[in-house]
Amino acid sequence: MRESGCKGCSASVRLKQSEVDRILADYLRENPAPLVSDVTYADRLRVCRDCSQLQYGTTCSHCGCLVQVMAKLRDKHCPAPQAPAW
Repeated sequence: MRESGCKGCSASVRLKQSEVDRILADYLRENPAPLVSDVTYADRLRVCRDCSQLQYGTTCSHCGCLVQVMAKLRDKHCPAPQAPAW
């Protein structure tokens, strides 16, 4: 897990799963969106967790998003500029 390099981030961005769930629920209340299956979600998270650009176990350094939220949304994709992984 990479711990530095994200502009404006600090260790305070570490989130509990309950906090991630709340953020996703809040987002979906305001922005209804189709979701991926649980299998696809798990596959996407596995890719993110193995990525050197994941910071604090939650944040993508390419786009600054919470990967647990981005990976759940069907119309989103990996933001890696050279070779998106999903």
